[in-house]
Amino acid sequence: MKKTLLILGIIAIVLTVAFLGLRRYTKSFSPEAKAAFSKNELDIKVKFSRPAKKGRFIFGREQDGALVPYGKVWRTGANEATVLEVGQSINFAGEAVAAGAYSLWSVPGQGGWQVILNSESGQWGTEYNDGKDLFKVNVPIRVRPQVQEMFDIYFEEQPEGVNMILSWDQTEAIIPITAQ
Repeated sequence: MKKTLLILGIIAIVLTVAFLGLRRYTKSFSPEAKAAFSKNELDIKVKFSRPAKKGRFIFGREQDGALVPYGKVWRTGANEATVLEVGQSINFAGEAVAAGAYSLWSVPGQGGWQVILNSESGQWGTEYNDGKDLFKVNVPIRVRPQVQEMFDIYFEEQPEGVNMILSWDQTEAIIPITAQ
């Protein structure tokens, strides 16, 4: 009995070390990042991972080999699902959002994006559960003059609030956020 428990304990340790090593290896290709904005009654934090372009075709038609195809739900980054934390009630692209943590998903399109706020957070980025969606909202995009090699999320202060920008390759999705 003791021998069996010892063997099971060793197997558990080996599997845990292997899992952590694989996770670290995977994240070395798409490092973790954070973006934050705190001003004028807004306290917003975003935790995401930054995949790199590496010469790949990023946004476009699936049949053309796009890494992130138009019309398909994307984790909006890499690795775990992107997490949006808000410290107070906000308007997120015109939709009311209570303070809390949410996962952020998107559906890129040629003329605009659909952004999804989901009540589940902490899951791996391929574990999207549309049954937990709070809402889906359309947001505009703009073309960047230069290529953004690594996916990034940043904030641009506006007179009435802030725009959260999802930026990769030559595309930027613009999400307006204001205090409630």
